[in-house]
Amino acid sequence: MYEPIRTKSVHTMAGTADFPHRSREEELDIQLAGHLAALLAVTDELRGLEPSASAELDAAAERLAEQVTRLRGGRPPVRAGVAVGGGGRGPVPAGLHQRAHALAGRALVVAASRADTAGAILAAQRMDVHAAAVAVTEPALTAH
Repeated sequence: MYEPIRTKSVHTMAGTADFPHRSREEELDIQLAGHLAALLAVTDELRGLEPSASAELDAAAERLAEQVTRLRGGRPPVRAGVAVGGGGRGPVPAGLHQRAHALAGRALVVAASRADTAGAILAAQRMDVHAAAVAVTEPALTAH
């Protein structure tokens, strides 16, 4: 009564076997590396604007670079040179600390989702440091 179907279904995606898929863990690695690389860029910018905190920021930048390199399979992040002394030009450090805090928060969420302990600890530490820096530079904002 019915003739068998001789063509492929229109609901089957063509060429799905040839398409390279990434696992969920690979996708989370990419996201975490991106958030940490962005945090590294802001940290490098802060290093140039806050020479008094240079030693702490240098250590943080190195730890961030190590994590990004690990997540990218050994490829180190591209980093801009650090310009010393903002001289009042450019963004206010408090705004950079707020941006860094937000980036560290995003990294923490992804690291927790991925169960990456080293990344989560580093992100949480950076969140604490940047939250404290915002509280010192802008006490009126944190009082409410």
